[in-house]
Amino acid sequence: MQEHIRKVFQKSIELKQAMLADEGVIALIEQLTALCVNCFKQDGKLLFCGNGGSAADAQHLAAEFSGRFYFDRPPLYAEALHVNTSYLTAVGNDYGYDETYARMVKAMGRKGDVLFALSTSGNSQNILRAAAVAREQEMTVVGFTGQTGGQLSAYCEHLLAVPSQDTPRIQECHMLVGHLICELVEGEMFGE
Repeated sequence: MQEHIRKVFQKSIELKQAMLADEGVIALIEQLTALCVNCFKQDGKLLFCGNGGSAADAQHLAAEFSGRFYFDRPPLYAEALHVNTSYLTAVGNDYGYDETYARMVKAMGRKGDVLFALSTSGNSQNILRAAAVAREQEMTVVGFTGQTGGQLSAYCEHLLAVPSQDTPRIQECHMLVGHLICELVEGEMFGE
């Protein structure tokens, strides 16, 4: 068992080292920070969506923006689209699960807002529908996926495709990058 534990730690470290060595990833994080800062300065919002563990990550990142990250500062408008279970179950029942996020993006999303779409496969139908509606609303779509980007890559202006097919390791990298963007946005906007 201890050998397996060490192996998992090593795989996680190696994946993060690969991302650290990729200048494209570093540049993307910088671009996403600027995108979020500009969105907030234009009185826009960040919307997040994902399924399962990615939904938990979406909610976690939205809370970091809307609450606080490292220091006290004004809240920033960020929302995870799955947190209203009455809405989610009603739309899933009445329109089908594929429409759950798309309808909320249509209701909440405005030109200049940003949708962070988290899907390790890049092929979740409800995430694809949300991204399509976000594009129709003239929002910017940011995809957080695994290695291939899946079908989601076609909808994204910005894509973080973690170079792995291992779902837990991909999600760990999504959170690392998400936390880093939160930290950088907070620092850019509030100067600490």
